[in-house]
Amino acid sequence: MPSPLDQLRALWRHRGRATREQELLRWNVKALGSALAMQAYAARQGGPPPPAAPVPAGLASRVCCQWDIESPWLRYWCDRLGLAPLYHRKVWEDAWAVQMLWEAGMLAPGRRGLGFAVGTEPLPALLAAEGAEILATDLPAEDEKAQVWRDTTQHAAGAEGLYRPGLLTREDHAARVRFRPVDMNALPEDLMGGGFDFLWSVCSIEHLGTIEATTEFVVKAMRCLKPGGIAVHTTEYNLDPMGRTVESGTTVLLQDRHIEEIGRRAAAAGHALLPRREGPPPSPLDLYVDLPPYPSLEERALGTVEPPHLRMAHHGYQVTSFGLVLRAGG
Repeated sequence: MPSPLDQLRALWRHRGRATREQELLRWNVKALGSALAMQAYAARQGGPPPPAAPVPAGLASRVCCQWDIESPWLRYWCDRLGLAPLYHRKVWEDAWAVQMLWEAGMLAPGRRGLGFAVGTEPLPALLAAEGAEILATDLPAEDEKAQVWRDTTQHAAGAEGLYRPGLLTREDHAARVRFRPVDMNALPEDLMGGGFDFLWSVCSIEHLGTIEATTEFVVKAMRCLKPGGIAVHTTEYNLDPMGRTVESGTTVLLQDRHIEEIGRRAAAAGHALLPRREGPPPSPLDLYVDLPPYPSLEERALGTVEPPHLRMAHHGYQVTSFGLVLRAGG
């Protein structure tokens, strides 16, 4: 895969002077952001090691932020997951989802968890390593909507692909992790019998076609949980609370009004969206909006340009990640 710099050079060969200068300006911004992020990351490397046990952060819905990336709770889960605690919202999503489940007491033997659109994420293995029994799901392989995820190696075809030898033994994986094809827009009735202690999805509910479909899924999926069960979802979040947004397509962008609507519908069904927990005032890297092209986490690990990616531009909107936590009613 060509690096962002190679992509930029390719653009230069086919653009006029004004466009080339715009691309240079974009590159300068990304290079300066990269320098800031790498300086902040290097400064943390000399600090104390990750905690030996999980650290409370507060069970609540919340927005991704720099303060979380630098917090002990995130460093603990990054260490468990084998992730570098980079200033990247996808790192935050994985760590935050597990943190919320831990705070709710769900990472324990005897608990039953249901994961949606798990792709190749390490969460099923980690949760099983903590003793939970996991049913991991993803789109059926024959579904045409799964093609884009197969093309980017982000689609799960079975339980074997979810095995992580650094987290648990093959025997424990076979005993605790099962896989089943499931379309989130057509939840099977047998899953909605209240048999699970918790459920989760990471960066998935925004891909259901419309914001209405996202809202319907979040509320409907609560029927999969036992009374008092916990649902944890991360999603794309438009930081502009009042303006326009992307309401349909391959990736929708939720705003405050949509999250409030999820809360209202959940309450009407007898469930509760946990209140939003506000963090400290924005830190410098919270104000940086990353621009395309976006290198993958793998490219970042190889030392390519690494601007902070807590916020990004998507269709001209300022976007970050938002975490929803819901508790099932009786």
